[in-house]
Amino acid sequence: MSVILKRRTSSFGTSFVKFGLGYGAVAAMILSYSVNKSILWMLIDGWFSWLYVIFFALFRA
Repeated sequence: MSVILKRRTSSFGTSFVKFGLGYGAVAAMILSYSVNKSILWMLIDGWFSWLYVIFFALFRA
């Protein structure tokens, strides 16, 4: 019983982390392109994902 519970918990945690990181990268790329109009900056800011989103929220508003 504990093995089944452990597998369910670990698979949920993994998919949740992947979704969260993916969403942050997409949000960063959209914000970056709307401000800079540059594909290069969009890719760089997408790489830093949540850091750029937090920076945008604090300093660009």
